[in-house]
Amino acid sequence: MADVADDEPQVSRGYAWLVFALSFGLLLSDYMSRQVLSAVFPLIKIDWLLSDSQLGLLSGVVALTVGVLTFPLSLAADRFGRVKSLIFMALMWSLATLGCALANGYGQMLVARFCVGVGEAAYGSVGVAVVLSVFPRRMRASLSGAFMAGGAFGSVLGMALGAQVAARFGWRWAFAAMAAFGLVLVLAYWIWVTEERLAARRNGAPASPRLPALPLSKLLPELFGAPSILCAYLGSALQLFVMGSMIAWMASFLNREYGLGTGQAGVRAAVFVLVGGLGMVLCGVLTDWAARRNARLKWTMCILFSLLSCVLLGIGFRLGQGGGQLLMIGLGMLVAGGTAGPAVAMVGNLTKTSIHATAFGTLTLVNSLIGLGPGPWLTGVLADHLGLAAAMQIVPLMSLLAVLAFVIGRSRYDRDLQRLAARNDPVNL
Repeated sequence: MADVADDEPQVSRGYAWLVFALSFGLLLSDYMSRQVLSAVFPLIKIDWLLSDSQLGLLSGVVALTVGVLTFPLSLAADRFGRVKSLIFMALMWSLATLGCALANGYGQMLVARFCVGVGEAAYGSVGVAVVLSVFPRRMRASLSGAFMAGGAFGSVLGMALGAQVAARFGWRWAFAAMAAFGLVLVLAYWIWVTEERLAARRNGAPASPRLPALPLSKLLPELFGAPSILCAYLGSALQLFVMGSMIAWMASFLNREYGLGTGQAGVRAAVFVLVGGLGMVLCGVLTDWAARRNARLKWTMCILFSLLSCVLLGIGFRLGQGGGQLLMIGLGMLVAGGTAGPAVAMVGNLTKTSIHATAFGTLTLVNSLIGLGPGPWLTGVLADHLGLAAAMQIVPLMSLLAVLAFVIGRSRYDRDLQRLAARNDPVNL
């Protein structure tokens, strides 16, 4: 079945791209604040004599907090206003990142990182809902992939800039720089994007329709009632387990296996993350092109991306040190995050526009609790027992479980769309 309902929102293209640019900028800040930690892992490990498991927890606690809070905060944003929620979130994670710079020990850093997670909890889901509301539906996978790639690009900037700042001025200044960037963007968003301006640009129609006060007994079936949407949630999370682990530990891998200093390892790891971000954009565009007449091909593309990442990363980390290994890892990173955009598009197709922030929040919750949260931590646990190189060889196998989830989802997708259409629900096929 093809995606239909391709009507254009009543928003000028220029203003729509301004909304995208500012929302994308805040997502960069989100992940810069989150991933700057990876660049300074070696310095904090030495300063505070931490184990790899403790380092992994500092990284994973953000994603775990996101997972716990994303659903209620996304639901609140749907009901009380998405734009105000975005501004509050960004302000909180920026101030919490400043708190990381001021931490005097592991306990204080862990609390500050928890607060970063609270601020970032629903940004991805609410931000992408605002972006999708001002663009045509036919661009969903492309826009979702491009927007979600902001996480990879933000990780690149956080790791590369953070490594350079830390090498020159110390790791505390790396956190402070990320906080300052976020606060500047919060001010810009507050000036140029408001619910009232978005409504005016849409000839009086609200850009982010607010969710009626539905009881959970009615809302939950909308979010979990279709088997295919459950598979989209699960497949996305399992694949992001791999992507999140690569992002968190690549700098440390280069530091330990190739003997690179903190600055060099951070910059080179950032290149791999950049490749992953570009892959998210390219995979989203390719998926929209391939599925323009047959929406089921979104699932096929997810299966393909997951299989390729498993094979390429698995081979890469088993090769000896050298250019061949780095090339294979780079190719694996190119497709490792390729399922992110298509997964958002599939969830959007199976839910009503009025609950998109909540639906995408549910996707973020599952991504965090199953993928991004435990991924870095479990990789650290494996590294403590087997060594980091061996741990990185095991992680790509998680993609095989993602493949299984996407295969099952594809088999049920048409029936779920037909069932939803039979209920006369205004879903976005």
